Amino acid sequence: MTNLVTRAQIVLLARTLHVPPERLTHLERLGPDRLHELQERMSRVIFDDHGETFRRISRLVPFIPLSVSMPLIQRIVPPAMTGRAAGAVGADHPKKAAETVALLGTSYATDCVPYIDPVTVGHLADGVPPEPLVQVVNEILRRGDYITVGPFLDYATPTLIEALELGARDDEGLIHATAYAYSPEAVSAIVRQLLSGPSQRVPRLVRTVLAGSPELQRAGLSIFARCEPELIRAVGEILFSVGSPPAIGNLVTNAIRIGSVPDMLTFTGNLSRQALGRMAGNPVFGDQGVMAAIVASLSGRTEPNYWRGFFALAARTSTEIQQRTVRLLSELPDANVVDLPMRATESDGWPMLLQLIAIADPAVQHRFGTAWAALSAERRAGLQWHIHEHHLDARLAAITEAAPTMSVEEVFYKRRQARRHLGAAGTGPGDTWNPW
Repeated sequence: MTNLVTRAQIVLLARTLHVPPERLTHLERLGPDRLHELQERMSRVIFDDHGETFRRISRLVPFIPLSVSMPLIQRIVPPAMTGRAAGAVGADHPKKAAETVALLGTSYATDCVPYIDPVTVGHLADGVPPEPLVQVVNEILRRGDYITVGPFLDYATPTLIEALELGARDDEGLIHATAYAYSPEAVSAIVRQLLSGPSQRVPRLVRTVLAGSPELQRAGLSIFARCEPELIRAVGEILFSVGSPPAIGNLVTNAIRIGSVPDMLTFTGNLSRQALGRMAGNPVFGDQGVMAAIVASLSGRTEPNYWRGFFALAARTSTEIQQRTVRLLSELPDANVVDLPMRATESDGWPMLLQLIAIADPAVQHRFGTAWAALSAERRAGLQWHIHEHHLDARLAAITEAAPTMSVEEVFYKRRQARRHLGAAGTGPGDTWNPW
């Protein structure tokens, strides 16, 4: 998950605690998942503390005509109080909630939104005509308060998402707001609607991303990377049908500049073969600094999605770029080089990694062999198995010579011997052969 989501959780937590976001920046190291859990717990505490007050307000609703109360509320009740009470009142009186939204001015309703419990949005949206809600969203986007919209998209109903597809006019605002949604499921639901809905907005949105600022491209890549794989493939086909090679190259260089390489690689790893070929064939990768920056960004990263995208991309580039890339991999710190086989296993990247090393010069191959000689006997046997499985024994002789292996039978023998030494009788799950 991206830094944008982390930032959104910090801002939401700051609003819940009524402190400036700068006071909480030290919590960013917790990551988006823990921050989201913390924010939700704090929000629940606050709403539970005011539960009795909200229930009293709710009991008065049937007795006070909305035509009388709404103008009065908008004049004397702060938006924060109205927003906090809105969820409880709307859940108890869904029909009244629909009338209330229609009677509230768009500006006042927009002021209330940051204080509404996002969990109640689904309840409210079920009974409220979507048009007034879309008007409020448009006003929030006009104000540039994208973080406020993001959490509500997590709980938006299909009806509301359909209405937003047709009624949210600000393309850039919709992209920014969707990027701040926490749930990948919600992001996928929105993109699916934008792909299949009557307005067919994705081509227009993709053009907006390609022509936009680096920050807008960061938001776009965040959205693309968090979609379900089939949606990524669909968006990728559109990206390469409407985007020129220079525009795609600019997206890649901006991703490096703004720290969005992980999102770009996650997106790349789920592209169709045709789209992946067009990505790898982009002239931008002819710039030596581009692949160097991408490899440097992977140092210390363990997420399989990132490595899957990297291996897939590198393996489809030209031979010259592949040789340069594998040399960059060999120059990573020792710990990263030793971990490369694990990254290949977790990302299903063995064929691509071995393909890269197979075209490397002997000195580079020897670097990998020397580093992998420190692996356990079983893992060296697994390495040998992968090399043999992909028919690369002759081309990767420098690896097998530098990192001597034992046969699978000998691995089993030594394992059983060790188990007998420890007094373990019989054969257990540990005797099952795993090539890595």
